[in-house]
Amino acid sequence: MARTKEFDPDAALRAALELFWRRGYEATAMSDLVEHLGIGRASLYATFGNKHQLYLKALDLYAGEHGPVMMEELSRPGPALPAVRSVVRRFAAEAGSGDSRLLGCFVTNTAAELGPHDAAVARRVQLSWEQVETLLHSALLRARAQGELAGDRDPRALARMLLVLMQGLRVVGKASEDPARVRDAAEQALALLD
Repeated sequence: MARTKEFDPDAALRAALELFWRRGYEATAMSDLVEHLGIGRASLYATFGNKHQLYLKALDLYAGEHGPVMMEELSRPGPALPAVRSVVRRFAAEAGSGDSRLLGCFVTNTAAELGPHDAAVARRVQLSWEQVETLLHSALLRARAQGELAGDRDPRALARMLLVLMQGLRVVGKASEDPARVRDAAEQALALLD
């Protein structure tokens, strides 16, 4: 007879995400995961595979939760530029203060730590960035069509600039104790939308 799982795989995956997010991939040993999740090593391997597979699942969970929030923000009917500004300002606020400042963005952290030498991670990071860029691009196209954005502005280039800015805000925010640094950068970038 098959044994039933003595833990909630969804809760365990969330706990793994939190640990990876706080420590990074390399600084998180399998023994750390076993201790943090309160799951035996064999059960952890049987459910999630090795550490790398668990990390990829945690990255997928993060992307699956954060993508829809931004999609909802940027897809609301009505004026589009206020939504774009709100998203960028939220990134700046999170990057400039509190626990979220120290954690950064899990995708950004992953890109910096593993992206250059891990193809599976790099694909997921690229998909996440493409999704954000597409959402921003769509909102900026709508803004231009509604007369909020000048007709000579390139929505694709602006979307790419904002994506790079938002990722950079998270990196700088982790190391800077001056919230004005990220806030001012965000406001200067947003001025390009006027």
